Amino acid sequence: MKILMTPAASLREPSQKIGEITPAIKKLADEMIKLSLEWEDEHPHEISSALAAPQVGENVRMIVVRNNSEDKSDKEFTALINPRVVSESGRLITDWEGCLSVPALYGKVARRDSVKVAATLLDGTEVKIKADGHLARTMLHEIDHLNGVLFVDKIRGKKKSFARLHTEDGALVPVDYAEIADDADLWGD
Repeated sequence: MKILMTPAASLREPSQKIGEITPAIKKLADEMIKLSLEWEDEHPHEISSALAAPQVGENVRMIVVRNNSEDKSDKEFTALINPRVVSESGRLITDWEGCLSVPALYGKVARRDSVKVAATLLDGTEVKIKADGHLARTMLHEIDHLNGVLFVDKIRGKKKSFARLHTEDGALVPVDYAEIADDADLWGD
């Protein structure tokens, strides 16, 4: 199993609802967490906040979300089965987003800063999560993945909204939209 990169077809396909939490689903969650942490070890200037099943080629409605994305030493994640947005509220905040499936490219995406998500945990417990700030952005980004939407789809055509990660020091370097506008691999065209 590996993390898929654009233009992988499964990244653009809606995912299927999980009907039963089987041992295979639990194993998939463990593998996704393992892959997230391996990716992070290879990218010293970045943190893996979450991963969606389509990013590993499994089009099922499951995401794994880091419990504390402000502390890279905290390597605990929570798997959410069939997560769905119940409501979005708060201010519309435009901020940088990146994606493990869109290597080293970041873009400014506008999202609400508060969200309520309903989901099921791996033990079958139904939960409702109220998330604010970065966690709200992360949840919305990952649920977009389950619907076949990438963060770049939300900002296509907006000039000065993109940057690449400088691998030496982790700084974001602006990218002229003209440099990426015709990249069929990126846009899925």
